Amino acid sequence: MSSMALLVPPAEALTAREIMEKVDLLDTVDTMVADQEWTLIDKNGYERYRCTKAFLKEKSEETLGIMFFLSPADIKGTGFLVRDYRSGEKDNDQWLYLPALHKTKRIASSGRSASFMGSDLSYADMSKLVIDDWNYRLLGEEKIAGCKVWVVELLPKSPQVAERYGYIRSVFFVRQDIFTVIKEVHWMDKGHKIKYFDVKKLEQIDSIWVSTKIHVKTVQGKMELHQTILTLKNVKINENLDESMFTVRQLEKGL
Repeated sequence: MSSMALLVPPAEALTAREIMEKVDLLDTVDTMVADQEWTLIDKNGYERYRCTKAFLKEKSEETLGIMFFLSPADIKGTGFLVRDYRSGEKDNDQWLYLPALHKTKRIASSGRSASFMGSDLSYADMSKLVIDDWNYRLLGEEKIAGCKVWVVELLPKSPQVAERYGYIRSVFFVRQDIFTVIKEVHWMDKGHKIKYFDVKKLEQIDSIWVSTKIHVKTVQGKMELHQTILTLKNVKINENLDESMFTVRQLEKGL
């Protein structure tokens, strides 16, 4: 993050919070369906692959999401259900269905900083960011791949928020032309570990900007601990999805 020393204040009058509110507003679709390919790479370069199918439905006060694992065989049928609340007045709800145990487990808030299914994403990363959970500061602006971005710092408002997300500090890089986050840096474990999110491919699908390839890596000092490459394919926007799709019953039933 040495480039931060070169940042200059932007001319725009928007505050850091207003920028993130616009990001949240524009990152909204009625529904979305996508096939997802996961590549998990350990520190020795060993790769594992996973395929999932994900469904998303946005409502005025909440976001519903459900995902089913299609492969490999040992986790096929595993399902993940999330219900995100925009107000932040109550914690988001998450459930994980484990077919081998025929059991659905609710993910407690205290456990959401843990790795999601062996990836670099945590359970908290699988939910939408709650705007009211953070304090914001505009650090400046810079260019990434020729695009002007705002650099916004996020600090958790309480120890409980920090515990739930697993981050003590975050920095988001927001493209100014489309209010889309194209890079994130998160400091974990009192700063000993850092997680980097980089959007490698951004596509406009039915007028909505979708990150269709994301590279996530976790580092400690100069050591790269793990990487995850998440690719979205066959993305469909505004499909007709009934709300009954997003229930524990459907989670256990599967596709």
